[in-house]
Amino acid sequence: MNSSQLAERQSSEKLQRENNRAIQVEGLTKTFHDQERGLVTAVDQISFHCDYGEVVGLLGPNGAGKTTTLRMLSTVLAPTRGSAFIAGKSVENDPLEVRKNIGYLSANTNLYLRLTPRETLKYFGSLHGLKGEQLDQKIAELLSVFQMEDFADVRCEKLSTGMRQKVSIARTVVHDPPVLILDEPTLGLDILVASTMMKFIEQFKERGKCILFSTHIMGEVEKLCDRIAVIHRGQLLALDSLQGLRDQTQEQYLEDIFFSLIQDEVKDGSR
Repeated sequence: MNSSQLAERQSSEKLQRENNRAIQVEGLTKTFHDQERGLVTAVDQISFHCDYGEVVGLLGPNGAGKTTTLRMLSTVLAPTRGSAFIAGKSVENDPLEVRKNIGYLSANTNLYLRLTPRETLKYFGSLHGLKGEQLDQKIAELLSVFQMEDFADVRCEKLSTGMRQKVSIARTVVHDPPVLILDEPTLGLDILVASTMMKFIEQFKERGKCILFSTHIMGEVEKLCDRIAVIHRGQLLALDSLQGLRDQTQEQYLEDIFFSLIQDEVKDGSR
């Protein structure tokens, strides 16, 4: 094989890998105008990918750009520049197809409080084209997985915060999407409900799905994530496995790794 053939083969293999990726992001940027601060860059030319069967965690302080990134990937916000593809579909050019392929849960995800969990799942399942026995089986499965049988027919307005979060998560995955995008999914949950959520993410991964989620809880990241992205001031500072980040920073614990990366970025920015 000559050099030209080798280069062509490598290019073909790269394209095939990228086409098979669950999430592919290139130069994604979001700017907006603030009355007091002027032009603000919330996300600054970030590029990364996530594969099927992989869990990637986003770490960063408040205001780092995590939520803005996830909102762009879920088609809630339009990027200012750059591109993003979910399951091969463009978030800008094919948003409806993107929504079919994702389950998106944010801190602002609300429920219809007058509906019960069963009614909620039936409603959102039907929106995704599920019906009849298929829909009934999916509802029964999710009620069991999230241990919601005891309150399946109680109005959501009467449920606790943890119970409502279970309903929100089940609603997010009722259509069995290949990609799950979660913005701080365990925020405000007690340890038992948070543990249920983490077990679900592990099961989702085992089924070959892709999970991208943001969190401030280091223990969740260490336990669940194949790779960890650190974002600060809208920029992606690092993306690697925990061991890779240890090698990069010469720090052992994730909290120390995080602060090391943030401090290095602050020093660089002050030069």
